[in-house]
Amino acid sequence: MTKIFPIPAFHDNYIWLYQHHQQAWVVDPGEASPVETALLEHNLELNGILVTHHHMDHVGGIRSLLATRDIPVYGYSRANIPLINHPLDDGAELSLPGLKLSVMTVPGHTMDHIAYFGHSDSLGPVLFCGDTLFSAGCGRLFEGTPSNMLHSLAKLKALPGDTRVYCAHEYTLSNLAFAKAVLPKSEAVQHRINECTDLRHKGHPTVPSLMSGELAYNPFLRTDDPEVISQARNRLGHEPEDEAEVMGAIRKWKDNF
Repeated sequence: MTKIFPIPAFHDNYIWLYQHHQQAWVVDPGEASPVETALLEHNLELNGILVTHHHMDHVGGIRSLLATRDIPVYGYSRANIPLINHPLDDGAELSLPGLKLSVMTVPGHTMDHIAYFGHSDSLGPVLFCGDTLFSAGCGRLFEGTPSNMLHSLAKLKALPGDTRVYCAHEYTLSNLAFAKAVLPKSEAVQHRINECTDLRHKGHPTVPSLMSGELAYNPFLRTDDPEVISQARNRLGHEPEDEAEVMGAIRKWKDNF
């Protein structure tokens, strides 16, 4: 059996667990107790930890998980995360049973942010993107610039349309409210609102999403769209010089939305 499922943490985090038979790997364990509970419930052995960036809601549980285990912790070689014992650089490859991943540097939310993209014979293409790309949104620019985020999202946009996007937060409905403001006439946005409202009403996560969907309704992946450019122009009070300025304008709008 090979599958990926979310472990809810804190208020709106998802720790993703990749299961291959009775082996497990977790992505961004911000706290340990939900992971331990899931491992026990599913009778799984934790074999490794993948980290996307240094924020505590993504790394805070690592030390506890390592207390009784000698397992690899994968993360960016330039990240200030002392518990990483298998440092990785851009383009590095990581082979888990049933899943081969490659590392992509995606600065913007933080400057040490990486994503893991790969392919599973049973699951197809998958992306663990932390806080860089959300469904219908992107991460707040705590450390990087709009240009950083634009280039990082361009890397992700180029992935196959059937890529399943495993982001780290349940922000989708609030992101879609903003997307509706940016793209008020978009049928794709309204369809996704209807879909996700139903999912949440039933108590289900709205993620993973598909990259093909994100390209249709995520305004941060549509910074070359005339309607998004027009919205940025209205916010700036002048014609944007380039896509990076469009990105900066709508990200600042979202920060205060």
